[in-house]
Amino acid sequence: MRRTCLLLAALGGFCGVALGAFGAHGLKHLLSDYQLDIYKTAVNYQMWHSLALGLVALLPERAALRWAGWLLALGILLFSGSLYLLAIFDIKWLGMVTPLGGLAFLAAWGLMAYAALRE
Repeated sequence: MRRTCLLLAALGGFCGVALGAFGAHGLKHLLSDYQLDIYKTAVNYQMWHSLALGLVALLPERAALRWAGWLLALGILLFSGSLYLLAIFDIKWLGMVTPLGGLAFLAAWGLMAYAALRE
C-alpha cells in the first residue's frame, strides 16, 4: 500500500501542477472569475491532499492509514475532479458530487488522527 499511496501522491502532485499551470495560462481568458476561483480551489485541494497522501505513504503500515490513503485518493477524484469539470464545462449538478469528496477528505483526516492516537 505504501508504494500505491506514494505513486498516487506523485501523480496527484504532478497533475496538480500541470492543471494549475493550464488554468493560469490556458483558461485565464476563457473562464469567468467565478469559474477560475472554482478551478483554483480544485487545484489547491488536490495539491494539499496529494501531500497528505505522500505523508501516509511514509508512515508505518496501519489499517487506518491504508483506509486514509484510499479516502484521500477518492476525495481528490470526487472533490477536485467535480470542481474541474464544473469550472470548465459549467455542469451544475456536479456541485452535488463535491461534498462527497469533502466527506472522504474529512474521513481520511479522522483516520489519520485515530492512527496517531493508537500509536
